[in-house]
Amino acid sequence: MSKGLIGKKLGMTQIFDENGDLVPVTVVQAGPCTVVALRTTQIHGYSAVQLAFGKKSRAKARKPLLGHVAAAGLRDTPPAVLREVRFDHDPEYKIGDKLGADLFGKGDCVDVTGRSKGRGFQGVVKRWNFGGGRASHGGGWTRRPGSIGMCVSPARVYKGRKMPGRMGGVRRTVQNLTIVDVRPEENLILVKGAVPGPNGGLLLIRSACKK
Repeated sequence: MSKGLIGKKLGMTQIFDENGDLVPVTVVQAGPCTVVALRTTQIHGYSAVQLAFGKKSRAKARKPLLGHVAAAGLRDTPPAVLREVRFDHDPEYKIGDKLGADLFGKGDCVDVTGRSKGRGFQGVVKRWNFGGGRASHGGGWTRRPGSIGMCVSPARVYKGRKMPGRMGGVRRTVQNLTIVDVRPEENLILVKGAVPGPNGGLLLIRSACKK
């Protein structure tokens, strides 16, 4: 059965393991998450659990959301985020159950999904690592992409050409990350390596099978 939590990236640090080696880790606030809804194969065609994370001002929450989370006891404290975690078979949780960082253990392998940092509109040198033109002997296009045109045939620019454009701000998943430490009393998970997104960014942590 799969496991999953919604979390928030707090930042990166480094710790020492049992062998005295320095390990870079990302500190993630994983949960607490509340089970809001259940998806079953018989009714919905797939198995999943819908989790709630964070808090939102009730004045800013719409009535459909308040009605949706009422069964989980969150009508007075509506969640900021709702996400579904797929399961291999129908989940055994109940609406209103609380899930925390202790759902995972030290040494577990997880996939972490987040939205990468937005870089705005960038040129080809930063976006695609182009080399650019020469800086000497009259070179006037140091960071420009250069020619993209074709001859009479095909007389068009091929699709997928690397061009300037908006960089970052897309959903990304880093697979097979190892959990170095779990601190349930603080709802913290320390994941080895880096995960997508800025500090304070939303993350989805799911169990994974290392290949």
